[in-house]
Amino acid sequence: MRDVTINVEPVELYKILKFEGLAGSGAEAKAVIAEGQVTLNGVVETQKRKKIVGGDIIAFGAETLHIVYVEV
Repeated sequence: MRDVTINVEPVELYKILKFEGLAGSGAEAKAVIAEGQVTLNGVVETQKRKKIVGGDIIAFGAETLHIVYVEV
């Protein structure tokens, strides 16, 4: 599991996959979410624009991301 730091809450799920390099583009990220390949806090998530906040755990393929919110 690796930590991903965000400084704005919430962030849309597909954007995290895109910016963390788990998907090649926003369209690809939206597709894998719609196909049910992503879990959020242990539950399959199919909402592409699901709002992600600090403390959430995202899993896709072999990657697990722990979202950490840091105020600036």
